[in-house]
Amino acid sequence: MSKKPAQATLTTATIEEQTAAFLKSGGTIEYVGKGKSGQFASTGSKQINLNAS
Repeated sequence: MSKKPAQATLTTATIEEQTAAFLKSGGTIEYVGKGKSGQFASTGSKQINLNAS
């Protein structure tokens, strides 16, 4: 009978350790305001017209 693989879980401590290591290596965190996607607006409309001509 084979064992199931261990499920990967992230704990608060693990996330804090990874964040600290990222910052120590020179990484930066960009804060995005509430309600913002942080993405730049793309050009052009994303809507398509399905009406037959």
